[in-house]
Amino acid sequence: MTKQIIKCGMEQLDALDTLYDRVTEYLENTINYPIWTRGEYPCRESIKNAVLRGEQYICIDEDGAAVGAFVLNEDPAGDYGSGGWSVQLEEGEYLIIHTLAVLPESAGRGIGGYMVRYCIDKARNEGYKAVRLDVVPGNIPARRLYEKEGFMFAGKKDLRRGIAAIPEFELYELNFDNAGE
Repeated sequence: MTKQIIKCGMEQLDALDTLYDRVTEYLENTINYPIWTRGEYPCRESIKNAVLRGEQYICIDEDGAAVGAFVLNEDPAGDYGSGGWSVQLEEGEYLIIHTLAVLPESAGRGIGGYMVRYCIDKARNEGYKAVRLDVVPGNIPARRLYEKEGFMFAGKKDLRRGIAAIPEFELYELNFDNAGE
């Protein structure tokens, strides 16, 4: 399957909204590993804000259909300074993957790995020292995906996000050769 990742503009908002809505609907009817709530997060407003900030990406297949999406930025959206990182880096020295999702009917086709590798390549090519992310404890599919792509567990911490249902997050990092400089 041929895939392409596009940095989103407002013209992709409807496709993104539909994709994330479909993903959250599926999660609520199966196992909601990331504890996302349909209509609350990710929602049209959060997606629109990510698009406006230039941080939202979409993965499309050879037919032009949206099959995955993610946000990539420098904002940890919480206290990453408290993390048990193997290399101490300042904000701005690493990119963070957020809200990575694959359309349920496209699962198992390598789309998640493709998007993660895109993030890694982009970070490396733009001179960042690492890629970091956080996962809701118990989100086994996400942990498997990131570990398969080379990420290392960096501890479980309260990121002070004020989300009662998720008091702590599991942190993951992938450091590049220049990370210790």
